[in-house]
Amino acid sequence: MTLLLLGLVLFLGIHSLSIVAPAQRDAMARSMGEWPFKGIYSVIAIIGLVLIVKGYGIARMDPVVLYTTPAWTSHITMLLMLVAFPMFIATYLPGKISSTLKHPMLVAVKAWALGHLLANGMLADVLLFGGFLAWAVADRISLKRRTPRAIPRLPASRFNDAIAVVLGLAIYVVFTIWLHPAWIGVSVIG
Repeated sequence: MTLLLLGLVLFLGIHSLSIVAPAQRDAMARSMGEWPFKGIYSVIAIIGLVLIVKGYGIARMDPVVLYTTPAWTSHITMLLMLVAFPMFIATYLPGKISSTLKHPMLVAVKAWALGHLLANGMLADVLLFGGFLAWAVADRISLKRRTPRAIPRLPASRFNDAIAVVLGLAIYVVFTIWLHPAWIGVSVIG
């Protein structure tokens, strides 16, 4: 559990700089230079992500049950994930989805985290998915009080929303059928 917690602190901590200390984040980026800052930021985020994956895997070997969920909640999880993948893709494709939601990646993270909290009740699940859900909610609230940074995006096109939906649904199918069982070790569809 220690590795999972350390990974969450590193990953969500570095991603929370703009939430808790936007002026200090900007000052660090100015003093170091934007690209060196992003390099250090990325290294910390990658280390955090590796620790999350490793720590979550270890924590699953000795599960601590906090709550059990009815089987039907897995259907809600599937529906939320159906939203999460296209919203994640829409983050990088300017269009109506992106402009309406303002930050579709946060919608994707919230859908992913909530869906997994509904389907999983182990302590490691609550720490992982609850941590990401809390971060996404805090980030969305903080975006109302700060100027969001530009996100690298592909060029605008009238097809971007369709591309986001079709590509997101294709990734959803591939992940559901093949990648989730292979990478996570849990079959999503039975």
